[in-house]
Amino acid sequence: MKKIIVSICTLTLATGAWAQLDRSIKPKPGPAPEIKLGKTESFTLANGMKVFVVENHKLPTISCNIELDIKPELEGDMAGYRDMMSELLLSGTVTRPKDKLNAEIDQMGVNISVSSDGLNGSGLRKYTEKIFELMADIAMNTKISEEELEKTKKKTISELATQKNEPDAMVRNVSAVVNFGTAHPFGEIATEETVGKITAARCTKYYKTYFRPNVAYMAIVGDITMAEVKPMIEKFFGKWEKADVPAAKYVIAGLSSGGKVTKVAFAPRAAAVQSVVSVTYPVALAPGNPDAIKARVANTVLGGGSQGRLFLDLREKHAWTYGAYSSLREDPLGGTFSATVKCRNIVSDSAVGALLDQMRLMQTEKVEETALQNSISYLSGNFAISLEDPKRVAQFAINIDRYHMPSDYYQNYLKNLSAVTAADVMEMSKKYITPEKANIVVAGSKEDVAPKLAKFSEGGKIDYYDYAGKPMVASETMAAPAGTTADGVFKKYVEAMGGEKGFNSIKDLKIIGTSQAQGMPLTITEIKKAPNKWKQFIEVSFGGKNMVVQKMVFDGTKGYQEQQGQKADVTGDDLDELIQSADIAMDLHPEKYGIKRTLKGIENVNGTKAYVLECVNTKGKRSLEYYDAASYLLVKKVQGEGEKLQSSEYLDYREVPGTGGYKLPYKVTETQSGQTIAETVTAVELNKGIDDAEFK
Repeated sequence: MKKIIVSICTLTLATGAWAQLDRSIKPKPGPAPEIKLGKTESFTLANGMKVFVVENHKLPTISCNIELDIKPELEGDMAGYRDMMSELLLSGTVTRPKDKLNAEIDQMGVNISVSSDGLNGSGLRKYTEKIFELMADIAMNTKISEEELEKTKKKTISELATQKNEPDAMVRNVSAVVNFGTAHPFGEIATEETVGKITAARCTKYYKTYFRPNVAYMAIVGDITMAEVKPMIEKFFGKWEKADVPAAKYVIAGLSSGGKVTKVAFAPRAAAVQSVVSVTYPVALAPGNPDAIKARVANTVLGGGSQGRLFLDLREKHAWTYGAYSSLREDPLGGTFSATVKCRNIVSDSAVGALLDQMRLMQTEKVEETALQNSISYLSGNFAISLEDPKRVAQFAINIDRYHMPSDYYQNYLKNLSAVTAADVMEMSKKYITPEKANIVVAGSKEDVAPKLAKFSEGGKIDYYDYAGKPMVASETMAAPAGTTADGVFKKYVEAMGGEKGFNSIKDLKIIGTSQAQGMPLTITEIKKAPNKWKQFIEVSFGGKNMVVQKMVFDGTKGYQEQQGQKADVTGDDLDELIQSADIAMDLHPEKYGIKRTLKGIENVNGTKAYVLECVNTKGKRSLEYYDAASYLLVKKVQGEGEKLQSSEYLDYREVPGTGGYKLPYKVTETQSGQTIAETVTAVELNKGIDDAEFK
């Protein structure tokens, strides 16, 4: 009984004490925890390579990273070759052809990757010596062959084709150019033309110039000791010859110009229903800058996550977007600020205005203590998570040496982070968050969005760029000649395609074309049979054999598609489109499908004038069709919305023998969802009596 009385008394005292607390006062954050990064040991080879070793015996693995501290020469008219180094430097060495190198890597199950400024290798501890041997061979003895270069160029060109109408890539490329200019490596954008000019000699020169030990930092982390690793590094990398490595000097266009000028850089995207927006500019913020920690807090307050001002305003308050964020990137060659948002056409200008307003408020409105502490906690949590990766600890050692940071920089990181004040945030905002000197980069609809953005630019000027960041004269829709109608243009198109005689001469048609996807050859076969049967299948060539990877069939009543062994019926709007595709003579009777066309005017398409017809079906779906003003042949079509937006271009029309004038485009390029397929027709078969069983 006595014990119970004591417990009640204790509870009563505690309750009284609690009643005296002011619960409206938020408890102050405790002191920042002490960071223990573990011991990092280091040594330097006679050739100048600096090596850092971090022991971590939790797993029987090791990881090695070589980082080159270089400022390379500009790529010039061969822009793109540095990005190709990740493949070219694994194409074989003087002592190991590509097949042998790949076989040795695969047999051990290790990972080895290369970039234009370093190498990475990782695997089980028992393969440590072999990993070092292979990495050293690549660093010293890579042999870049013409054959491997041509393969890489073809793959790169195929990948670049997907960027031509991909909004994120368009904004990224244009931002790089307007921020840094073409006299800076960040502002050099690869195109099909520049990649086509790349030579093995140029790539080899780069490799032999910049892959040198005296500009290299090596970080090794894992289940190994300094006593074990040092002899191996001396054995395999001690023979790496040092040499003078030139360091280029760059001019950052956005930092060298004076005054306060806001520029609107617009990349037109046909039929876009959404804009991708980035308010961006370069900043003088390199790793190790004393402002770095405080500047990160300022950026996090603005747009570092779902608690940022941008997110709370543009999404939570106005519902203009799914998310709005900002980033402040540190880089030794030039940092970058960017605030990004994706939004509908109708609110694009409002979203840009809100981004700029929130950036201005950072300079004038003191951050509330709760928001400040939330941002600090967010950054603290990210830092704590990063410490779980031993490779990060090794990278810290490189950073301290390379960027001349205090030796206790990372030990004191959380302490310095927690010490950031609201006054610090405002000071950093005035220094690094500067909407009065920003580039407003937008990829979207020229007609619906661009005119509304003129109010944000100096003098109301809109500067237009293509997908690769090259300045361009925006295509303007001009009025068509008096008396020209949509029906008149379309009838001339039908005549140019061979007229009724040409369309009606086709009983069945088989078209075979070739293309590439991710460097692999494709064969695309399309089969039609009058009046309404259709089939298309795509084969990939692998190991000397063709395998069907995609198929779509319509038997005149129902259709299905098959991919990776999965078969599904085609229904709804997709079935309606399939029915139209199957009708060989569809262009002779568009009214059958409720299609109505309206003449919008004349635009330039790839340097030639074309009539623009807006096409609307019975369900209100719209598309734009572009007909060459001289030949009246269809040269471009844009249909769909958002992620389903598809752009098609048609070139090299040829008459099909035996049709009395019916023509086919022998080159077709289609872009959708960031992927581009460029097809070249290689064979056409007409009226061969195709059996109905083909469409089962």
